[in-house]
Amino acid sequence: MSDLRRELPSTLEEAGEMGHVRMDVRRDGQICYTIWQEPDFERLPEALRPLETEGRRICIVADSVTAELYGEEVRRILEGCCREVSVFVFPAGEANKTLDTVRDLYEHLILRKFDRKDLLAALGGGVVGDLTGFAAATYLRGIGFVQLPTTLLAQVDSSIGGKTGVDFDAYKNMVGAFHMPRMVYMNLRTLETLPERQFACGMAEIIKHGLIRDPDYLEKLKTYQSRIRERSYEALLWMVAGSCRIKRQVVEEDPTEQGIRAWLNFGHTIGHSIEKLKDFTLCHGECVAVGCAAALWISRQRGYVTEEETTAAEELFRSYDLPVRTSGLRPEEIVETTKLDKKMDAGKVKFVLLKRVGEAFVTRDVQDGELLSASRYVSEGESHE
Repeated sequence: MSDLRRELPSTLEEAGEMGHVRMDVRRDGQICYTIWQEPDFERLPEALRPLETEGRRICIVADSVTAELYGEEVRRILEGCCREVSVFVFPAGEANKTLDTVRDLYEHLILRKFDRKDLLAALGGGVVGDLTGFAAATYLRGIGFVQLPTTLLAQVDSSIGGKTGVDFDAYKNMVGAFHMPRMVYMNLRTLETLPERQFACGMAEIIKHGLIRDPDYLEKLKTYQSRIRERSYEALLWMVAGSCRIKRQVVEEDPTEQGIRAWLNFGHTIGHSIEKLKDFTLCHGECVAVGCAAALWISRQRGYVTEEETTAAEELFRSYDLPVRTSGLRPEEIVETTKLDKKMDAGKVKFVLLKRVGEAFVTRDVQDGELLSASRYVSEGESHE
């Protein structure tokens, strides 16, 4: 586990001295792309230089919120890096992460004669990044794209690893592809103005990373909590770098989710069911937090983690304004919806549990009774035993 923290700031003071972090993601021993963590967008031209964008077209893909906040600034910077910049904007929200929006983006690219050597730039949160990556994977059988994530959830999770996709009807990320970005550039200052609820949603994935991989990191999320909640730049850099380092190591070892990358789905199986049943009125991170509580419950019932560890994890989620219970749903419908998850394997639910805090594993032997018990545990008003 020691290599998880190599080249990273181990304290807030070190983060303040460093000012930025860069880390390479490798595949088959070669650098696949670089993750930049910076205090602004000004080094974007430097980050793009290895991609040889001069003479190429770049299409900024943004939703209506991020386009208003950062669209003109990023466009101005990119105009000095390429031949032509265009902007495609779609309405913000998970409801627009659809094949219809991808079709509109295809049309935008075709009319502007984008070819395989041109580039898409995903400016925004996870919805923008997932949709842009999927369009890049499928337009002309694949063109390059870069991630410019502006939310905490996107910076620590969806922008890294090359998972792309869109929702199909009410089924989340049912249509997708693995397509690695050419570069990931994070302006951490975008987190300073992120709405509280969106910031909390990113914390769900961060806490999850600690639970599945690094207890020391998890403990520091408690120690540095006041500075993190203040969103001091040093705390954001330390935290985002640490979380990205965990995800980087996992996706390097297992880029297409044949093994340990499935650990990253801890909390997501029941979480996705709740997200769908709530018709996406709860944020993704909120559903993941509830799903983590359910997975911890099964892990505890099997004797893998203690009651004290379960309680401590739930308290950490709550301390960052995340729920660990849901209401208005029948436990039975949560279980039934779980069986429709795209992670089903030969008719079995592929579930991630904890052997201990910091070590996850995948199992296909979670029984319906366990799923029902866990669903009752996280459903307000239900018996927990």
